[in-house]
Amino acid sequence: MGVPVAILKKMYIMMLRIRIFEDKTADIITKKEVLCPCHLYVGQEAVAAGVCSVLKKSDFVFSTHRSHGHYLAKGGNLKKLMAELYGKRTGCSKGRGGSMHVASADYGLPGSSAIVAGTIPIAVGAALGFSQQHKDSVSVAFFGDGAACEGVFYEAINFAALKKLPVILVCENNLYSTHMHVSKVLADTNIYKKAEAFGFEGIRINGNDVIEVFNTAKDAIEKARKGGGPTLIECMTYRWRGHVGSEYDLEKGLRSKEELDCWMKRCPIISLEKILIQNNLITEAEKADIEKAVEEEVEEAIKFAKESPYPDSNEDELYRYLFK
Repeated sequence: MGVPVAILKKMYIMMLRIRIFEDKTADIITKKEVLCPCHLYVGQEAVAAGVCSVLKKSDFVFSTHRSHGHYLAKGGNLKKLMAELYGKRTGCSKGRGGSMHVASADYGLPGSSAIVAGTIPIAVGAALGFSQQHKDSVSVAFFGDGAACEGVFYEAINFAALKKLPVILVCENNLYSTHMHVSKVLADTNIYKKAEAFGFEGIRINGNDVIEVFNTAKDAIEKARKGGGPTLIECMTYRWRGHVGSEYDLEKGLRSKEELDCWMKRCPIISLEKILIQNNLITEAEKADIEKAVEEEVEEAIKFAKESPYPDSNEDELYRYLFK
């Protein structure tokens, strides 16, 4: 495996934490307790957990509209994330960002954006800053397969390659750009090969195998810290829920139940769970205890969010946190 046992367990708990958080979020969306658009990360947990387990607190992560998993994996506060979904003042973005614009400078997630490919050039810019300041920090841009259709993606990776910047480009290819299959929008669906045109390394991996994600990210990040430049990692994965909200999008006729069932059988959490149990690294009793603890943590976060105040509805509050 090549991964320390402590990190394996940490990644297992993190994936479970993201999954339970997202499933609970789906419940409160269905109950209309949360009204902001939420793009859930269920099924893709191995990517965020694997990559972020390699990163330092001083490294930066830039996320997308599907940001919950990245925020939590980078160390973000679970209560503050839930409060943000409820639009409360105690949220990680002070109740102003909602699901698609979570941020935590304290943990190295300066921001998320709903603009497709929008954070890729920002991540490259952060990497340029690290380089000019002679820091050993790296910048990571998470984005979906749809970002490969945007011109700024190519402009940004060209600049990253030209300056050999310490940026890791993580494409979470879940096969669908909103509701359009990747084969319908890209003439060449091998996104990792886009790196070749700009003279740096591109790799395609199983994004549902957290061990493969961790090891690939570790090599790329170590290389970037030593001045080796960017790496494009295409993680093949799949989102279980629909593009946005709590449903599964099966009724839209855009993907089949057979396809969804096939990917659910490749669940990244169950895959790692089997490895841990088969190698006597965790017992069934320990597994049950972990699940119970995470369930309680998420329920406590919901309670915290519900009891937290909304931002004040006065003019001072409107202009707070803005430059004048």
